[in-house]
Amino acid sequence: MKTIGIAILVALLSLAALVGTTMAVVSADVAREAKDDAESATKSAGRAAQTAAPAAEADGLVSYAGQTAENAEELAAQREPFPPELPPIPEGDVVDVELTLKDVVVEIAPGVEYNAWGFEGGAPGPAIHVREGQKVQIALTNDGTIPHSIDFHAARIAPDRAFRDVDVGETITYTFEATDPGVFMYHCGTKPVLAHIANGMYGAIVVEPAEQPLPKADREYVLVSSEWYLTGSGIDEPASYDVTKAHAVIPDWVTWNGYAGQYVTHPLTADPGDTVRFWVVAAGPSLDTDFHVVGTILDRAWVNQDMSKYQSGVQTVGVPAGGGAVFDVRIDEPGLYPVLSHSFASVDMGQVGLLKVGNPKGAGGH
Repeated sequence: MKTIGIAILVALLSLAALVGTTMAVVSADVAREAKDDAESATKSAGRAAQTAAPAAEADGLVSYAGQTAENAEELAAQREPFPPELPPIPEGDVVDVELTLKDVVVEIAPGVEYNAWGFEGGAPGPAIHVREGQKVQIALTNDGTIPHSIDFHAARIAPDRAFRDVDVGETITYTFEATDPGVFMYHCGTKPVLAHIANGMYGAIVVEPAEQPLPKADREYVLVSSEWYLTGSGIDEPASYDVTKAHAVIPDWVTWNGYAGQYVTHPLTADPGDTVRFWVVAAGPSLDTDFHVVGTILDRAWVNQDMSKYQSGVQTVGVPAGGGAVFDVRIDEPGLYPVLSHSFASVDMGQVGLLKVGNPKGAGGH
């Protein structure tokens, strides 16, 4: 069989209009280059060939979807991606999680800046990994300018005590036992919650099953999906939160781990035959994520937090806003496999990455 990975990628993502709006995964020139050099092919497939699209209007709202800086490719290549790898589990019976809330300007697409509220200065907040049965001790310090809080979906605890607002300059602490395995969202629960999540106050906590351990995985990645609603393009000056767009659920960008297409430019990696595990949270604040890996089948899917059993041979799984799910794939053939939400409007707005398996060689028809 001729090598087909890049050609399939060209056809699929071009059909999705990814080239025309946000993260152009492969162009015709890239495909020609890919025939000569496998490494060049992989790099080219990850290039973000964005162009600044003109603002569009929908229901009187101006959309900035797809608008990036003129040197978008260069900026995307230079930027360090948000670490997608699942961190190790801390030793001991108690896991200390210290988070500081800050007002911060973040980049959400190449050359697109946004005035965010971030845990530990970023969006999403850091991925947290604990084992079922460990106690998790939370300490949240508010270094922002308004009250905030932190709500862990993995906790069974009185929210009026633990998830209360934290005043500026204050630190709150509470402890919960991680009794429920799975991957859960954490977020600010201060009213209006829509604004606090949309401004970047969310993250993922993975509770590793202890009583019924999962099958061994060779690579493990944490992916958090979210939307951004912009008052401006964010290119000349940082954009802020547009409440009208958020109420209408008309985002400008939809991302994995806070930045559009970052795992296209910097693909996730695996060796042929590896079992790759994705811990996926849909942070929303409003959109679900229809998780799909192009070119393969989800071998195992633990849906909606039930880690006692899994579904086999699934093509696409819906992860509701505020929910989480876990997926295993095993891919033998080298290639570039898009990881996305099968809501292709979300793909157009940046919710796509690549899983690079092995060292794909060349391009061809199929």
